[in-house]
This record gives sequence, C-alpha cells and structure tokens, in this order.
Amino acid sequence: MKYIDEFRNPQLAQALIAQIQKVVTRPHVIMEVCGGQTHAIVKYGIDKLLPRGVELVHGPGCPVCVTPVELIDKAVEIAALPHVIFCSFGDMLRVPGTQKDLFSVKAEGGDIRVVYSPLDALKIAKENQDKEVVFFAIGFETTAPGNAMVVYQAREQHVSNFSVLVSHVLVPPAVEAVLSSPENKVQGFLAAGHVCTVMGLEEYERLAEKYHVPFVITGFEPLDLLWGIYQCLKQLEERRYDVENAYARSVRHDGNVHAKQIMRKVFRIATRKWRGIGPIENSGYELTEDYAAYDAQKKFGLTLYQVEENTECISGLILRGLKKPDECPLFARSCSPEHPYGATMVSSEGACAAYYLYRARS
Repeated sequence: MKYIDEFRNPQLAQALIAQIQKVVTRPHVIMEVCGGQTHAIVKYGIDKLLPRGVELVHGPGCPVCVTPVELIDKAVEIAALPHVIFCSFGDMLRVPGTQKDLFSVKAEGGDIRVVYSPLDALKIAKENQDKEVVFFAIGFETTAPGNAMVVYQAREQHVSNFSVLVSHVLVPPAVEAVLSSPENKVQGFLAAGHVCTVMGLEEYERLAEKYHVPFVITGFEPLDLLWGIYQCLKQLEERRYDVENAYARSVRHDGNVHAKQIMRKVFRIATRKWRGIGPIENSGYELTEDYAAYDAQKKFGLTLYQVEENTECISGLILRGLKKPDECPLFARSCSPEHPYGATMVSSEGACAAYYLYRARS
C-alpha cells in the first residue's frame, strides 16, 4: 500500500538501527509523548532494537488516559439523565470513574451514542429537538479544531439543545511539568507529529532553549520513529538542544493557521487536572464567555467533584516516564483491558494496553 509499506521497510529499518548503533557512546533516556507512538514502538519492538543504555519511556500523550476521574463522573451523571443523548468517541466508554463508566450507564438504559465526528453529535441535536445532546469533547490540540468548529456552528445555526463537556489538554505544558519535576530523568523528546501539524514548533523551541533538551517532531510508523530516535540521539551526543522536524510531510513551522484561529475564537487557556499527574497550570482549554451557553458543566449545574484516584494503580508514574507498565504489580493480573484499574489500560492508546496487547504473554 502506497505510503504505508514504504515506512515499514525492514531493510531501511536495519540501516537506521546500524546508524543509531554508530552514533551512541553513552546512556540516554528519550520520551515519546504520544500514545500512538508508544503502541508502534511496542508493537514493532523498536525499543528492543536500540543499543544498551538507550531507554525509551512513555509520556502523557494519551488524552483518554489523562482525563480526570472527576470529569468521567460528570459525564456519567449527565449521561444518566432521561432527557439527554450523550455522544462520545468509543474509547471513552470504558474509562473508569469513581463508581462506574459510561458503558455501564448505557447498559442501564442511558442513551449513549458512539460518534466518529463532533458534527455527528450536532446532527443528532438537530434531529432531536426534544432532547439535550451533549458531546464529550476530549483530546489534545489535534481534536480541538474540530470540536471548536462544532461549537461555532451550533451557535451560528442557533442549535440551543447542544452542549459540550470539554476535556481538552495541551501537550507542551505537560512536557514542561515532566521536565521541571525533581524526579525527571528524560533527556530528549519525540514530539507528536499530529499535534505539531496543528500547533507548529514554537512552543517546543521555547522548551528546548529553557531546559536544554532536544525535541524531534516524529511520525508514527517504524521508520518515522527510528529516524526521530536517530536525530534525537545525535543531538544528545553532540550536546545540541534544537527542535528538528522529522515529519515534514505533515508539519510546518507555523502549524495550521486556520485551525488555530477557530480554536482561539471558541476556547481559552485554563488550568487542567491530569489523571495520575494532578493540576497543570495553563494546560487545557475551556469555552470562552461568548460560547459559555454551550458548556455542559454550566448548563447542567454540575458542582466540583473531589475524588481520590486508585492508589494501587501506578498510571501516574507511567505517564511521567518514571515506571513501565510491566513494573506494576496489577499488570496482566487483576488489571486488564476487560477489567482496567486505570485509563492507561482501557485506552486504545494507553501504554498499559500496548504492553498487554503485545507483551503480556511474551
């Protein structure tokens, strides 16, 4: 298949691994930020092919994984209301809240519908004027433009029975939280290509200069990742701290200007709590005052939740690159995708799910 097989070529992969072997002279720790990259790394065994002393750790780049328990509880409360149609991407239905998940609410009779686009939810709202339709707007900067556009369209088209439960988080503040931690051991980053396709490189340039760490913008196929790892290691060996674009077929320096414009129109930056990590200042989006009528939390009068996360689950340590999934005593024992303790196991992009899928029985 054109543009897929080319990035999975085993001969080119072997050549890149040989180049990596040549360039490395000392240990290094690199974090891949995106959950999609984590799955590719584990699936293809890329971390097992690197020189001894080169370690890949997994970052907080899975929006499902970092959605706080409180917000899942709010989603459950709204979805259980008899006059509500609750719309969500499928990967949110199994994420555990305090007592239950959205899948349980659906099994109990809640009208929960899996959609593939926020525009699907807006269409449902137009077709069901006697119901309140709520869309669970989660994700990083990649899904924010689409979710901003659907709110914009709802207001322009005067669709008053539509609202969004917003759980948008931003990657650079989370990366900075990792770097500023006294426990941090990460020396370089593979940044997610799809986020940078929207946002560009500016924030990573600031972080590279401030913390003296290299960033390489990387795609999601094996050759993308190996090329990104090679560039990152080369910088570390040369003690350079630049931002390099190894995903030029998609990423431009300034990102997608039009996408950023609609995001700025509908959203404003706010402090967000990250599951397993805690609050990170200026790390998420919320609706601006102009679009407050489409904020599901305000529309349904939800109060602040204060809940404790499961102390047995080490997903927070995994998301900060301090532990690997198979270091958790629950992993592949009491914790599995069918019975997850934490979101890193239930999410299709979670690190625990990747290890369970590809390595639990190896």
